[in-house]
Amino acid sequence: MSDAKIRLFVDQPLGPGQPVALNGDQAHYLFSVMRLSRGAAVLLFNGRDGEWRAVVAEAGKRAGILTCETQTAPLRLPPDLWLLFAPIKKARTDFIVEKAAEMGAARILPVQTRYTNADRIRQDRLQAHAVEAAEQCGGTFVPEVAELQPLDRLLDRWPAERRILWCDEHQAGQPVTLATLTALPAGPWAILIGPEGGFAAPEQARLAGLPQVVQASLGPRILRADTAAVAALTLWQIAQGDWRESPE
Repeated sequence: MSDAKIRLFVDQPLGPGQPVALNGDQAHYLFSVMRLSRGAAVLLFNGRDGEWRAVVAEAGKRAGILTCETQTAPLRLPPDLWLLFAPIKKARTDFIVEKAAEMGAARILPVQTRYTNADRIRQDRLQAHAVEAAEQCGGTFVPEVAELQPLDRLLDRWPAERRILWCDEHQAGQPVTLATLTALPAGPWAILIGPEGGFAAPEQARLAGLPQVVQASLGPRILRADTAAVAALTLWQIAQGDWRESPE
């Protein structure tokens, strides 16, 4: 077991003997906040090369160098699952991105719908939340957080092979579709969570007419958007993802 207590995402190659230069924020965190010094161990990952134990070779207030020693975990890719959601209030949008990264979404796509109550996002800030979530949960992969785009435009070029689990609030009270989802063939999927005001009638009609769409209930109550995202990710991961029981 590694003696390192801190995990850090770096956008640099990792391998035996590989030096890793720290930027100012990383150096400040490791050496001023966490009080690490030369020889201390840190776990590094970059989303490509797995997780590596590295040691501090040089420590400064605004810079530093770590040296990779041994790989402590391989790259673990998530299932081929996208999360589509309409942004809501700032803190709750942050929550959705963080939980999606922790729960195994491979890509996170904010979408603009008729009733979305946010017309812009800070993509760089949300991507940083995804990085922090991966650092905290032990993941070796960081999902991309895409720029905000209109749902209609995204559906115009939607890949034919990717199914969409549409969490339709009008299905509230219907039995949860776990058995139905489990019976469907494996393959690329997306989860779609709507805005606080629900989907407009034209959006509902378009989604209902898409052959890739599977409508789902999330139980007897209408959930808040952030709660619905976690519930839907859990439902899909158990039925189709890497939480399901492996066949003996």
